Amino acid sequence: MKLGEPTLDQLRLFLAVVDHGSFGGAARGMGRAVSAVSYGIAQMEALLGVSLFAREGSRRPVLTEAGLGLLAEARAVADAADTLMAKARSLHAGLESSLSLVVDVMVPGEATARVLRDFRVMFPTTALRLQVEALGAVAACLLAGEADLAIGGPVVIELPDLERQTIGAVELIPVAAPGHPLAGPQVQPGESRRHLQLVLTDRSALSEGREFSVLSPQTWRLADLGAKHELLRQGIGWGNMPRHMVRDDLASGALIALDLPEKPGAIYPLNALWRRDSRLGPATSWLIDAFRDRLTQCPE
Repeated sequence: MKLGEPTLDQLRLFLAVVDHGSFGGAARGMGRAVSAVSYGIAQMEALLGVSLFAREGSRRPVLTEAGLGLLAEARAVADAADTLMAKARSLHAGLESSLSLVVDVMVPGEATARVLRDFRVMFPTTALRLQVEALGAVAACLLAGEADLAIGGPVVIELPDLERQTIGAVELIPVAAPGHPLAGPQVQPGESRRHLQLVLTDRSALSEGREFSVLSPQTWRLADLGAKHELLRQGIGWGNMPRHMVRDDLASGALIALDLPEKPGAIYPLNALWRRDSRLGPATSWLIDAFRDRLTQCPE
């Protein structure tokens, strides 16, 4: 027996009968005549070669074994069609179909998570790709066309191909484990140069050769802020860290905020960045505002 392909309208009629529990309820819900619903279901049954509902002896149609078996697939097809139409309507309205976002590793993870959680609710049809980078690598993603929007730090603001908008800041503080020589009181000027400093390094060429709050000639350079954090906790060197990332360590005593005469801590500005030759769509503009609002609410 050669099977036919039911139409999307027939699939919707089938689902409406299931959801409303009757042909009459489906007809009212879809604004159709009962006869039209019944005819559409009969056509679908003929095409598939199965009975979808057992109608005899009951006022309410009951799904047959075949109807029950096809229900999940019918919903999946109808849902996919709804998603396609929603995306098409969004494109006509100017909404981005997809968006690539690169976020500086210094941005509080909680802020990023909350913004992206709300983004999914606000823009369910916009596919989002997230990348986390450090220092100049954030801007490099924009310049290479790998990202549409960046939330990055101060090292990229000189680039003429990018527009920027300051949306917040993160406080960096020098820390070390409690037993570190710099963790004691009254550290003398120049003492920090005698000890290993852990430094976050850049995986791009944009800020290659530039130093940021580096005091010691003895350095270990790491591209992973999480690895730097763990090495500091283990007493291997000292270094600057975002205050929000070491908040619990400072409270528990696992790390100590260093009072160094050179005051190597800093305020790390955060900027929304995008290419000058691009046009900001509604989802991209919303992300900029949402990150600004969320960063303003951060304790630090």
